[in-house]
Order: sequence, then structure tokens, then C-alpha cells
Amino acid sequence: MFVTMMMMDQMLDLPPPLSNEVPMMHHMINGDAPQQVILVQVNPGETFTIRTEDGALQCIQGPAEVPMMSPNGSIPPIHVPPGYVSQVLEDNTGVRRVVVTPHSECYPPSYSPALSPSHHIHPPYLTHPHFIPASHTSYYPPVSPGDMPPHQFYQHRLPPIYPEEIIPLYNVSTFMGHEEYCKPPPKKLKQPVERTGLSQVTSPLSSSYKNTTTCTTTANGYGKSHSSPGGGGGGGGGSPGNKRPDRRQLYCETKCESVVILTLQVSNVQSRSALVSWTSVSVSGSSGRVPSCSYELQLKDKGRDGKYKVVYSGEELQYTLTDLRPATDYHVRVSTVCNSMKGPSSDARAFTTHSAPPDTPLPPRLSHRTKSSLTLQWKPPVDNGSKITNYVLEWDEGKKNSIFREYYVGHQRHCKVMGLCPAVGYTFRVAALNDIGTSGFSTEVVFNTTGSLPQTSLPPRLAQAGPSWVTLEWTRPNSCSNEEVVTYTLEMQDETKGLDFQAVYSGLELNRKVETLKRNTQYKFRLITCSGEWRSAPSSLLVCKTTPDRPGPPVNPAVNAVTYHSFCVTWEPPQDDGGSGDLTYVLEISEGNLEESQWVTLYRGPERKHLCEDLKPATSYSLRLSCVNVGGQSLCSDDLTVRTHIPPPGRCQPPSTVGNVKHKEMTLQWDGPLCGEESENVEFSLEMCAMEEGSEPTEVYCGSKTECTVGNLLPGTTYRFQVRAANSAGYGPYSESVEISTAAGPPGQCSPPAINVRSHTCADVTWENKVSSGIDISEYRLDWGRDLDSLELVYSGMETCFQISNLEASADYCCRLQAVNQAGAGPYSDLVMYRTPAAAPDVVSGFCCVDHPLNPTDNEPFSHSTCLALTWDEPHCNGAEITSYCISIGDRIFTTRNETCHIIRDLLPDSEYSLQIRAENEMGPGPFSQILTVRTRPLPPSPPRLECAAVGPQSLKLRWGFSSRSQLTDDTTYTLQMENRNQRFVVVYRGSSHTFKLQRLSESSQYRFRIQAVSEAGEGPFSETYTFSTTKSLPQTLKAPRVVQLEGNACEVTWESIPPMRGDRISYVLQVLGGRDSDYKQVYKGDETSFQLSGLQWNTDYRVRVFACRRCVDTLQELCGSFSPSAHFNLRRSDATLAVEADITRVPMGKTLTDEQFAGLIVFGVASLSVLMAFLLQLLI
Repeated sequence: MFVTMMMMDQMLDLPPPLSNEVPMMHHMINGDAPQQVILVQVNPGETFTIRTEDGALQCIQGPAEVPMMSPNGSIPPIHVPPGYVSQVLEDNTGVRRVVVTPHSECYPPSYSPALSPSHHIHPPYLTHPHFIPASHTSYYPPVSPGDMPPHQFYQHRLPPIYPEEIIPLYNVSTFMGHEEYCKPPPKKLKQPVERTGLSQVTSPLSSSYKNTTTCTTTANGYGKSHSSPGGGGGGGGGSPGNKRPDRRQLYCETKCESVVILTLQVSNVQSRSALVSWTSVSVSGSSGRVPSCSYELQLKDKGRDGKYKVVYSGEELQYTLTDLRPATDYHVRVSTVCNSMKGPSSDARAFTTHSAPPDTPLPPRLSHRTKSSLTLQWKPPVDNGSKITNYVLEWDEGKKNSIFREYYVGHQRHCKVMGLCPAVGYTFRVAALNDIGTSGFSTEVVFNTTGSLPQTSLPPRLAQAGPSWVTLEWTRPNSCSNEEVVTYTLEMQDETKGLDFQAVYSGLELNRKVETLKRNTQYKFRLITCSGEWRSAPSSLLVCKTTPDRPGPPVNPAVNAVTYHSFCVTWEPPQDDGGSGDLTYVLEISEGNLEESQWVTLYRGPERKHLCEDLKPATSYSLRLSCVNVGGQSLCSDDLTVRTHIPPPGRCQPPSTVGNVKHKEMTLQWDGPLCGEESENVEFSLEMCAMEEGSEPTEVYCGSKTECTVGNLLPGTTYRFQVRAANSAGYGPYSESVEISTAAGPPGQCSPPAINVRSHTCADVTWENKVSSGIDISEYRLDWGRDLDSLELVYSGMETCFQISNLEASADYCCRLQAVNQAGAGPYSDLVMYRTPAAAPDVVSGFCCVDHPLNPTDNEPFSHSTCLALTWDEPHCNGAEITSYCISIGDRIFTTRNETCHIIRDLLPDSEYSLQIRAENEMGPGPFSQILTVRTRPLPPSPPRLECAAVGPQSLKLRWGFSSRSQLTDDTTYTLQMENRNQRFVVVYRGSSHTFKLQRLSESSQYRFRIQAVSEAGEGPFSETYTFSTTKSLPQTLKAPRVVQLEGNACEVTWESIPPMRGDRISYVLQVLGGRDSDYKQVYKGDETSFQLSGLQWNTDYRVRVFACRRCVDTLQELCGSFSPSAHFNLRRSDATLAVEADITRVPMGKTLTDEQFAGLIVFGVASLSVLMAFLLQLLI
């Protein structure tokens, strides 16, 4: 590739590139070799043209600054028109720029000293690239913004100057995709080619540009350029291109608006597919509009020097590559196409497909064959990345049934198949195996063994057949000599087991009995004749069938529909039909005793039931069954005995009365039918029917007697009676009917009386006049009461109504009515229930005032000073539920719900009130109760103010003062409550004291309290909640440290350790007092429990003490405990091992007290004084 720069008013004809030009290597773009960026300046009104290997021209309109990448640091060959020279400028940052100026033009003094041409001025390249040796030709691909370091971008922006004076610089980068370098130059272009690679630098120092570029490409690779109208130039004068007017000029105009930066990613790689996805970042141009873009995906599989092929073109951001080769390295890249303009390609992404089972091998080839063997060979298929381990050879054993079996499995690529028959074709196929899997089988191929085909064997003949066997025979082939040993193979096909022929005999005999066959089943046989040198083809088929067997007897014989002259016999087919479905059934019958009677065939046919008719009544018969088919007659079934029924009885005599007929019952008798065969088992059915129209007959008697008594009859009523006889055969005909009337009797049951309501204390009872049966009614009797047991006679007479008064409201009552005549009293009517209507409630009783409410509520506290708790007894509601109560207090009336208690609030303290109450229901209000006079209590005391008098790590001392709002008396007590872990307040103190100390608390914890004052007026309200916190505990006092003398004038001091306190670390402070010093000096502070003292003086008394410090994590405070008792030691010089035992200094009797003893005495005195003062204060309070 070479670079050409053309002026706006001149055109240079460029010859096509030489054939020995070296294409740009991919590693130069990716930065694999040493690279250097060189900037090419394009003046305003000029065009910078780059020709790719395929002959396409990429035009860049000035002003622009194009970064080019130099692999070895050399200057790119710039071909300029006559009268212009190219110069190289290098600024103080090391960036070199190539500018083209007229031959006589120099840079004016106003040019930036950073770009002064005095740095490095190279001679201009006036020689065409064709005259430069190929070994020294360098190629300079354009640079993308990501390949150029940020410090190499142009950092200065000069004021605009006319093109004749200076070349202005702009930071706009243009690069070409790698695919444009890899395409070979076309010999002849048929159509104009539009190909523009655009890029926009994303650095903050870069800016997008928007201009119009005009490209002209001719068919032979030459071109002419014309500047845009903004360039200030025209299209023709003085240009060398105008000397060739006969050439066609083709123009392409592109408007650059955006650049798409691509990121490529390959995922889900399989053996023959992979998913390629990419993302795009659109950078809008000056117009702010992003054009619609499509994408081209290119793939190659021959390394980085291979050719890319477009496998996808569209607007999707992902594509699944298919039909890939397993275990193959691929490279993929993507480029954008915006507004018919192809952009740069992304970086190539490499991936390798997974291994796969081998490809399907070619069919095996025949290398050698004989009468009894075949030698096969095959070629290895493509292993697809995993070495082939075995081959599988399968054959059909010459049966031509498409059923293959394995013959060989191994790694060899040849196999000899032996033990074959002469002149027989065998089908083979082969497959390959590797660690991934098994390939598909090759195409099936048929190979024949050598030898001549023998004549076809004659089919076997059927000699004899049975239910489970057949006997076959065949003849020896005529072509075989007597000395030749011939083997016969008899094969049989059982269609119930499949279509394959199975060998049932192989030997030298000319006949065979085939056994264990199914009866009445068809079989196919064929014969194969074998000799030592040949094997005949199978003979034609012999189709034969086994005979049926004798069936079994019919099963489940049954008799139904038995009458006195017939019955029906049914049965099921035998369990074993003998193999034949055509059965004939034989039914035989015998009358009476089997030994004396003969069996007679009653039915013979295929049906499984038969109706036996014209039989004798009450006679026993025996039955048996058998069946017949082609195989013979079966055995007879078990005998079945059946007896015909007796005939039904005849007509009876009409019934007649016995004795006098009463008003409610009568006695009837009748004569039975003529005596039959079973007269002792005859039953009689007597039916009765009233004479009224529409009455249905009713059976009033069923039994073996000929006399019965009929009761529950109506007096003076006529009834119709008839009778019939029945036996085991059924009912006989009815006798003639007879009409009989009952005598007159007491009245019947009266209809229920009707009750009409007048008020809740009065009701009217009415009833209908009962028509008596033959005798007039003399009186009616009415019973009334609260229930059935309390009924009393309230009326007796001939009237049909009666009024009842003095009833209770909403009460249940019942009544009944009875009619009486000369024959007696009739039955009572049905009981009638009645309930009086409801009324207003009664007077409320038990109205009083209580000290504590029966239903207290937490939302509204109760105070005896401003509230009254009232209660009362619920009055009688008089049938309607009480809905509310009205309480009258002076001029005010309070209405409550249906409750027997109420709290009246907002009253005046220490005041007297008069109260009355009444109940109300839906019927209205009841009367007021008696007047209740009550008085409210004075106001209870207000809560005192709570304070914390003393605070300790595990204790809080609280105190409270007097309240100024209320007058406290001596009997005032206080209730102190503390909130527990469940956030509920519990009482911790109740008494008259003004102080209380809480013990056993947790250190550094918050506690909440409230207090209440209680007096004769009641319990006062609780105070607001107070929160007090305990302090943190000081570390405990350590024991006296232990001192052990070491070698020289050093000793080691150790002391006991204290565990961390609630997560706070413990440190220790060691102090030493020695010699004539009067104060202790601190020599160590830390977490260790030992320390070595050095530099001590011999024969000098020393004292050491230690105390612990607690480091609080939350408050960053350090709490120090008390000093431990001091340990005294004296360092003495000795030749033997020195050991000093630390002992606590004791004060000898009669000597001066030490400082520690004196301090302890003072502490004891102060403590005693404090205890005494606390005791005195407690007494005073």
C-alpha cells in the first residue's frame, strides 16, 4: 500500500501498485512490533487519498490530521504533485508530522516554535514508490485512537490562516479496517467502489468533524479529485487530470456523522457451532443524529494469513456460527456499515472449536475373497480433534434381513471374515470410535464369496399333523452323489414370535417331528441343504397348520326364571376351547332319580342358553352340559339339580263377620280355596277399602289363619273387604268383595283451635263445629296452660269461641280441644302453641355505685375523683331484647349499650349527684328506677419528680421530691416501676420512703423508670419516663507482683492477668520505687503480664506495684483500677544462682507504718464514717 496526497487544483495520475508490494502485516496494527506514530497534515482545500490493495481509494478532505503507524520509524512515501515538497517536523514531545507545501514556501514567523522546521528536516520524497526497492518499502497503516499514546495527540490549536501562508492542524484521526489491506487489487473495476473508513478519537482533546469528501475512481485505477465548495477551489483549471478528457469520472459523496466502536465476544463454543456477540458505542456527529448501522461478521480458519469470508450481514448484535469444523482454530471480526459506508473492523477474536466424534468413514473395500472368507480394508476418517481408538465392523451374516451384528472391534483398519458359505452375498458397514463418541456407520456394501450356486432345495412335505406337533419329510437332491455328506437345516417361522426363521433341526435325516407347537396354529417351514463346499438357498415355503384339541366342559351352568312349568338354563364357554372357536353345546336332562331315569338330549347348538318348557310342576330335574368341536366331544360338566315350582292357589270364599260389629273394630272370617298339593303353606291377604270416592285398598291382614280382627275404624262408616290366597308360586285371584258398616261411637278428633291476639295480656280462641258420626255433640272442652303438663280446663259448653285474659307478656302458652256426645268423649285435637307479644322492660333493680369498674379499659384511666362506676341488675325484657339503658344525672341523660355497668366521666371532684336508670327495647322505654345519691372523691396526688442521687456500675440510687400540685399527707405512698426486657413496667418499690437503691444491675446499661403517688383519694397518674444509665466497672485490684532475679543486675516482674471486660481490652501499668526516690516511676504500660527490669543497683531496696486499665472501645476512655500491694526486693551479689522471692512488706510491731498501711487506715476510717452518716440519714428520713 502507498500513500498519495493531491492538491485541490492539481491531479496526479497514479499507476497501479507493483506486484511485489508487501501487504501490511497484522502484527503492525496490533502493536506486536516496535511502532511509531507519524501525523500527516492535510491543508484546507486539499484531499488526502489512500489506496488499498483492492484498488479502492479512501479520500480525506482537509483540514485534517491523519495519524499513520510506522513499523520501523521511517517516513511514509508521500507522492506530491509538481511544485510541492513534503517536509517532516518534530515537536518537543517527539511527535513527527509530515506537511506538504509549495516548493518556494517557508513557514512564517508566527508558526508555533514547538513545530519549528529546524528540529528535523528530511529531504522530500519525490520518487514514486515503484522505483523504491521492495526490501526497503515500508507500509504505514492508519492508526486508531487506541493505538496512539495520549501525549502524542496534537495539543495546540493555531488561529486560521490562508492556505498560502501556513497549514492549520486539526486533531482528526482516520484509519482503515484490516480487511481493506488484505484484499488484492482488482484488474478492472466494472462499477465505482464506495469504501470509506471513518473513526473518531474519543480523547477529550479530539473533536469530530463534518465535511464533504469527493472521491473519483476510474476503471483502470487512476483517479481525479475535486475539492468541495467549502475548500474555495474549482474543478478543472490547471489540473493534470484535465489532460485526459476521454476518461470517465465517477464520484462518491459521503457525509460523516458518527463512528461505531465495536467490542467482540465469542461464547458457547461447541464442536460445530459458536455464538458471536458484539456491542457498539455510537458517537454522534455535529448534527447530533446517529445513523442506522448494520454489521458484517467475517470468519477465517487458516490462521492470521487466511482470507476472511463474510458469514453474516444484518442489524443483530449476535450471530450463531454453524457448520464449523471440530478442533479447528478460527478468527472472527466484525465491522459496521453506516449509510452504505463500511467502517473499520474490530480486533480479530480467536477461538477453537471442541473435539467431536469422528466423521462417518467411507465404506470398506474388498481386498481378497475366497469361497469361505472375505478380506476387507477401510480408510480412517477425519478424527475431529480426538485420536481414533477403535473401529467397529458389522455384518448381516448373509441373511438379508437388515439386522447387523458386530464382527470385529479393534484399532486395525483391515479384517478377514472367515467361515462363510460359497457364492453368498454379505452386507458390511464400518464405524469409528474416539474418546468423544462413535461416528455414524458407513454406507452398506455387499460382497460375495466365490463358488457356484447350488440348485434350490425342494420344500419339505407334511407327513402328519397333531394338536402340538407336525411331522415333515423331504428328499435328497438329485445332483448330490451317494458319497457326498449332505446336511439339512429345517427353519420355522412363528408369526406370533416375529418374522425371523429359526432353525428347529440340523442333521442328516430326511424327516423330522417338530414338537411343542401351539394347537390350531399356522406355521411356515423352509429347507436349506448344505454340503462341504456349498450351501443352497432356502427352499420355497411350506405352510401347515396344527389340528385343534378336544375342548373342556362348559363352566358356570346356572338356572333362572324358574316357574311351575319351565326354567331357563345358561352357561359359559369352556376355559379350554381346544384351539377352535367353533363349539357346539349339548344340554341333557333327566327326571327324578339319576339311577332309574335316562338322560335325554334337550338342546344341541351354538347358543349358551336354553328355555326348558312343558315341565311337570313341583318336580326335580338333573341337568348336564358338554361341547363338541373338530377335535371331539368334551367331558360332561357337573350335574345341576333344579325343581319346578308349585302352581298358585285358587279363589277364596268372601269374608263374613263374627259376632257384633263395634264402632271401631270388627272380626272377619273366610274359607280357603280347594285343597291343593301344598295347602299347609298357604297364606291369606285381606284388603279393606273405604266407600268414599278415590279411596285406595289397604292390606289389613297377611297370615295363614282364616280369621282376623280389624281395628282403628271410624264409627258409622261402611267398608269393602276382599281376600286372596298365596303360596310359593304366588298370589291367587281375589274373592268377591263384601261391604260391612261399623256401629255409632264418640265424636272424632276436632280440628286445632285458632288463637287471635288482642294484646300482650288477652287472646280470643275459636274453633269449628265438629260433625259427629251418627250422634250430635253435647259439649266442647277447652284446655289451656303454659305447657302440656300444666293444661287445665278453662271452658266447657256449646260455644265455638272463648276469651282468655291475664296473660304474661312474651310468654309461651298451649291449648287443645275435645268434643263429647252420648257415646263418650272424642280424642283431643292437636296441641296448638301460642306466644304473647313483647312489651317494654320492667323496672331496673340493683342500681348502685362500685369502687372499681367491672370492665376497665386501658385507653381511658379511671379516677374516683372525676368518674363514677355504676352497675345494676338486668330487668325482665318482656320478650324483646334490651337495646340500651338511659341514666339520668341532673339535667343530663347518658345512653349506654346493652351492658349492666357504665362509667360516667368528667365529673367534678368531691361533689354529690342524684342518678336514675331505665331500660329500653324495641317496644319502648321502661319506668325509671329509684333515685341513687352518690358523691365523688377528692383528686389523687400528682407524681413527684424522680432524680438519680448516686450512680455505680451495678447500682442506681433514686430519690424523689414532693409535688407542689397537691397536698400530701402522712399516709401517702409511692410506687416505683422499672421497664423490663419485655418493655413492660414492673414494680420495684412500693412504700412511703423518698429514696430507693437498685442493686445487681448491668454495667453501662440504660434503665427506664416511672413513679406514682397513692393516697386516700386514690392512685395518682404516673410520671413521665426517666432514663438513667449505670457506669462502667473499674478493673479489679491485682495481687502483689512476683519478682525473680535474673543474671546480672536484672530481674523479671510478673503479675496475674484479667480477662477482657465486655469486649474492652485490659492493659497493665508497672511502677517502681527504688533507692532514695520518694515517688513511684512508671516503667511499663502494655498488655503483657511480665516485664524485665534491667540496670538495677546492687544491694538497693526496690518496691514494685501494678494496676490494670480498661480501654473502653465505645468512649475511647481509659479506666484505671487501684494499685496492687507493693512487692519489696533487694538485688544482692552472689556466686550461686540468685533468686529473690517477693513478699509483701509487713509492718513490725513498734515500728513506723509504711505508706500502704497508712493509706489503708485512712480508707477504713472514711468508709466507717460514710456508713455511720448513711445510717443517720436513713433514720432522719
